[in-house]
Amino acid sequence: MGYFWFKKQDIMKILKQTISLMLFMLMIGSAKAQTSTEDITKDWERAKAYTKEYLDAMPEKSFSLKPTPEMRSFADQMFHLADANYGFVSAVGQEKSPAAVSGLEKGSDKSKATVTKETLASYDFVIATIKKLNSTQLNEQTKLFGKFDLSKGKVLEKAFEHQTHHRGQATVYLRLAGVTPPAEKLF
Repeated sequence: MGYFWFKKQDIMKILKQTISLMLFMLMIGSAKAQTSTEDITKDWERAKAYTKEYLDAMPEKSFSLKPTPEMRSFADQMFHLADANYGFVSAVGQEKSPAAVSGLEKGSDKSKATVTKETLASYDFVIATIKKLNSTQLNEQTKLFGKFDLSKGKVLEKAFEHQTHHRGQATVYLRLAGVTPPAEKLF
């Protein structure tokens, strides 16, 4: 009798199936992990259009609206989003942020025209930066805010998450101003 309970052919068959399964899983994993700069650019262009719909929907008089005294105004919420777009993405590209840290939010002109112009300009900065990258550069490491070591792709993910979060918060501001928020733009 011996130590083997399987025939040699059965062991080979199991090994081949196991190797095939492992290769398939690696292919699926690498396909999921690879995102092109073109795909990321499209997402940011969609996010810009969606944010513009929020800015357009809010009446001029409600840009100073604060849901509670300790919260940001709608204008400051959008400026915070824009400041962060610059802050995150300047770590990805070679260009210095055109805005000082929290510079937009600390500014004095909170008019609809200025907030709209400056917020959309921050998206233009992001999109232009991404277009200068190739997909392999997304794996390069960078330091975010002087303390986080991340890939450039991960920084772009965090930036996208941040702007989505703050635009989502702006839904409450629109509702309080009596405005129906824009329909969701997933695609």
